[in-house]
Amino acid sequence: MRTNNLHLREVKMRRGRLFLIGILILTTILMVSSLGVCAKKTIRIGYAAPSLMDEGQVAIREGAYVTAKKFGWAFTTTDAERDASKQINQIESLLARGIDALVFVPVDSAALTVSVEKANKLGIPVITIDRKTTGGKLLLTVQSDNYLAGKQAGEYMVKLLKRKYGEPKGLVLELQGALGTNVAQLRGKGFNDVMAKYPNIKVISKPTNWYPDKGAAITEDILTAHPELDGIYWHSDCIGAGVVPALERLGKLKLIGEPGHIFLVGIDGTRVMLGYIREKKVDATMSQPLLDHGKVALEFLRAHFQGEAIPTSGLVIEPGALWSPAHIQMVNTGPLINLATTPVDLTNVDDPRLWGNMKKK
Repeated sequence: MRTNNLHLREVKMRRGRLFLIGILILTTILMVSSLGVCAKKTIRIGYAAPSLMDEGQVAIREGAYVTAKKFGWAFTTTDAERDASKQINQIESLLARGIDALVFVPVDSAALTVSVEKANKLGIPVITIDRKTTGGKLLLTVQSDNYLAGKQAGEYMVKLLKRKYGEPKGLVLELQGALGTNVAQLRGKGFNDVMAKYPNIKVISKPTNWYPDKGAAITEDILTAHPELDGIYWHSDCIGAGVVPALERLGKLKLIGEPGHIFLVGIDGTRVMLGYIREKKVDATMSQPLLDHGKVALEFLRAHFQGEAIPTSGLVIEPGALWSPAHIQMVNTGPLINLATTPVDLTNVDDPRLWGNMKKK
C-alpha cells in the first residue's frame, strides 16, 4: 500500500509539473505573439520629396523626419529630382513595400494625381505638403498660404516702387515656378492681383520650373532687352539663389539705397536669402514656416491613426508660432491647412522664429 501511495504521489507531482510547464509554454507563446503584434504596429512612412537640392524642401523633409522619429515611426525618403515620372515610380515602389502612410510634395499637381488614386485604392492614407494634387482623396494638405505670400510680395514691391518714383509705376520681372503646381499658380495670382490695381506697373512673367540657373538666364536676357528693369519677384528663393549671383556677374547687383538698385523680393525665407537681406543685396522675402509643415502634417496623421477625425474647418492655433492661427478649409481633395507667411526684411531678419534662422548650419 505504501508503494501504491508513493506511486500515486509521484504521478500527481508529474501531472503538476506538466501543468506548470504547459502554463509556462502558453505564457511564452502569448508573449511572443504579443511582441509580434507590437512589431507590426511600427508605422512606416513613405516620404517622396520633389527635390532635395532645394533648401526649402530639405527643411520640409527635416521637419517631417524629426517628428516621425519622435513618434517612433520608420521613415523612408525618396528624391524625384524635379522629375514627375520619377516621383510616380518612386511612390509606386513605396506603396509596394507596404508603407502605412504616404507623405509627399508633388513635383506636378496634375501628374501626381495618379499616385494618390493608387494609394486610395490600397487604403493607404495620403498627406501632401507644400502643394496639393489636382485630384484623388487626400487625408490632408499642409501648405503655406501661397496666395497670401504672393499678395504680400506684391504689396511689398508696390511700396518699393512708390518710394522710388513717388507713385506706383515701373517694370517688374516675375520669375515663376513650375506652372503645373498649384503653389506657383497661387503665388502668381496673389502677386498679379495686386499688380492689376496699378496699371502703370508692367509685369513680365517667365516660368523657371524652379531652376536657379534658368532664373539666372532669364534675368540676363530680360536685362539685356530692358535695362530699365526696376524689380524682380521670384516665386521661390531657390530661384533667387541663382539670380543674385547672376546680377553680381553682370555688375547689376547694387545694394539697398545705392543708385541703380534693382528691387528683389521673393518667397520662402531660406537661410541663404536671409543672409542676402542682412547684406542689403535683397529687399525682402515672405518666409514660410517650412520646418513646421512636416511637423503639423505628422501630428494630424498620428491623430488619424488614433481614430480621430481630421477637421474640415476652423483654426489651428499654436501660441508663439509665426504661422498661427492657420485656417482649415475643404477643397476638392480634402481638408487643407494654410499656414500664414511672414514678410521679412532688415527690420526683422534676425527673428529666431524664422525657419531660416532655426535651421542647422
